[in-house]
Amino acid sequence: MANLQSPKHKFRRLVGDQQRPPCRALLCSWQTIAWEDAAGEKFRRSKSRHAARGTGSFRALFIPREDSLVVAHLFPIPSAVSSGICGAGGQGFAAAPAKMSSGGGANSRRAASDGMRKLGELLHKSDNRICADCSAPDPKWASANIGVFICLKCSGVHRSLGTHVSKVLSITLDQWSEDEINSMIEVGGNSFANSIYEAFIPEGYHKPHPDSSQEERADFIRSKYELQEFLKPSLRIVSSKSSLEATYSRKHMGSNASPSVSFNSEAGMVEFIGILKVKVIRGTKLAVRDLISSDPYVVLILGQQKAKTSVIKRNLNPVWNEELKLSVPQQYGPLKLQVFDYDMLSKDDIMGEAEIDLQPMISAATAFGDADLLADMQIGKWLKSPDNALAGDSPVNVVNGKVKQEVSLKLQNVESGEVDLELEWIPLNQ
Repeated sequence: MANLQSPKHKFRRLVGDQQRPPCRALLCSWQTIAWEDAAGEKFRRSKSRHAARGTGSFRALFIPREDSLVVAHLFPIPSAVSSGICGAGGQGFAAAPAKMSSGGGANSRRAASDGMRKLGELLHKSDNRICADCSAPDPKWASANIGVFICLKCSGVHRSLGTHVSKVLSITLDQWSEDEINSMIEVGGNSFANSIYEAFIPEGYHKPHPDSSQEERADFIRSKYELQEFLKPSLRIVSSKSSLEATYSRKHMGSNASPSVSFNSEAGMVEFIGILKVKVIRGTKLAVRDLISSDPYVVLILGQQKAKTSVIKRNLNPVWNEELKLSVPQQYGPLKLQVFDYDMLSKDDIMGEAEIDLQPMISAATAFGDADLLADMQIGKWLKSPDNALAGDSPVNVVNGKVKQEVSLKLQNVESGEVDLELEWIPLNQ
């Protein structure tokens, strides 16, 4: 007779034997799960296709690690919250949130509006009205995968950790997916997350405050989320991977990977002055690197940060329409753009490169001040010259209270190809 007290059977009692869990999991990889309940009992199940996010009056917070180990920690949910999320999912689990309609009709818009309304309600809870990391008032940013609301200064450090640690979104400026909203709601806000990530802060160690230096802020945030030094000791699992570059290898991501951003860890020590939103619109007449076509993707590099689009298969005139964000340091240089042809079995071939001078846009935006107070107008221009890669003059405009710049680039060091971009400057006070 099987031992019903074994970790294997206990895990089955928690999640069941069905092919899919009764609720959407926070993570998509299930190589290993380490589970610790409120009594401190821990066990692991390898290669599981199931994961529980809540059971009875407890909720599980999943903590991803670079070594593909997922740590789950149960903590109590107040009865008012518990009654709202438990009961319909079967076996005591939270029911799966309803998906938004895939169509573009009124139902989809209502679902999106309802999701943002719920996010707004969560933001207005008292513990979410201050930054989870430095207690600055009125945070307007969030880490969607960690589930915390943060201020703009802390969001710059979160970005420097990379999206595999913290995916930063603006509450007001970004479009949120259903999954991102649900992840925030499921965690429950700053107090719930901090009860895990700050469970064991050493005596005498002080959290940063709103006026802390960038170095103090970066040290704390990296220790809290990336190194996970303040977790309960039994939950700490040393990662076997030290290279962020390995994590973002395209050979592991696959050719259809979604846009991603990676950062050198030293970027967190830099003082940022704003955020650059880059919409990669399209490529035209790109070079052939395979037999008759190419599989292009775009890489953007600013300082220690690197962002890249998804791969478009077999297309010399690809349309991406993808937005990437980079934090702009106080001492910034040009934004470097590279186009590559994705190869499954060999090194990706370069398909051209170009540099973008950010000075005309940032200087104009700084000189004119708050763009919200300005009418639509041109406030600057980057002129085409033999020394740059512009296909034509690039004006800097105020459009609906936002500073934007349309840029068309002729790719350099390649036989042909152009790339069209739209830049948007977001100052730190926004």
